[in-house]
Amino acid sequence: MDEQAAFERRFRRAGLPLFIEDYTATGDVFTRAVPLLALVFIGEVLGAIDLDWSVWANLGAAAGGLAIVLGALALLNRLRGRRWLAVPEDVGSVELAGFVIVPAVLPLIFGGQTTSALVTALFNLVLLALILGVVGFGLLSIVRWAAGRLLGQLMASVVLLVRALPLLLLFSLVLFVNTEAWQVFSTMPTAFLFLVFGLFTALGSVFIIARLPREVANLERAVGTEPPLERRQRVNVGLVMFVSQALQVLVVALSVAGFFVLFGALAIGPEVRESWLGSTGTDFGPAIPLFGEDVQVTTELLAVSAGIGAFSALYYAIAVLTDATYRDEFLEELTSEMTDTFQARAEYLAARAA
Repeated sequence: MDEQAAFERRFRRAGLPLFIEDYTATGDVFTRAVPLLALVFIGEVLGAIDLDWSVWANLGAAAGGLAIVLGALALLNRLRGRRWLAVPEDVGSVELAGFVIVPAVLPLIFGGQTTSALVTALFNLVLLALILGVVGFGLLSIVRWAAGRLLGQLMASVVLLVRALPLLLLFSLVLFVNTEAWQVFSTMPTAFLFLVFGLFTALGSVFIIARLPREVANLERAVGTEPPLERRQRVNVGLVMFVSQALQVLVVALSVAGFFVLFGALAIGPEVRESWLGSTGTDFGPAIPLFGEDVQVTTELLAVSAGIGAFSALYYAIAVLTDATYRDEFLEELTSEMTDTFQARAEYLAARAA
């Protein structure tokens, strides 16, 4: 058992918890998160409160909300054949649905607070997704594992970087010194600016994800996995590959954005901003004296640089998808890193069967 536990800890550190046999979301993920879910669940009983009501009305609403929550829990336990107020041993789809729906219903019952109900339900869904990603798929371990190998993977993709970045920087430079680009990004509401970044991120993620099933299959063949991976384990390996590539794209995007912040602060002076935007812009922090001149970073410069960085991320993600040399070198790097983990899986399964 100690040997198996050592293997399982190794899989978790490598961001591959689904290599553990009998690992399930109900028994190993959400059940471990019961204390957190219970704390959030109880806290959301306060969703029945309305600040416009009197103290006694709010106390009554809180008591009524707690009664509804306890009643729903008791009913669920009886349907499961458990004691009325027993803590669930397995958190399945019914319990998760109750965690999302019941707290969201309370603001509707007490005060008809539709917005509060929708926010509560959305928050609970996001929380469950985070728990599944962080605990179920070992997302934090994947990020730590991928970050530790990021420099080596970037060096392995140096051929792609040499080919892609000059053209990317040239195109981005032309866009950066364009009046329309400054007008578009500097006048866009902040919320819309983040929506645009999200759109670029979503498109780049789709391009990377589109290749993952084939890359996972190639990796499995290269390593010679025996026995073959299960579907959920392939998803876990695909997530490791996705995070590894996404971190590379993020580094490129931040580098390009940082370059244009520096370049813009030096090259785009107040006179140019005045002619492009009709004003010198909004200062972001104090000016920095340099060689007798003031170097000023503005919020407009940050917005334009961030927009070009997001576009660069999309461009690089497409280049990653279409460059055969990069894919071969990236896969070779990942194969050498994962071979030991795949071999450990075979030893782990043999130990379990013994």
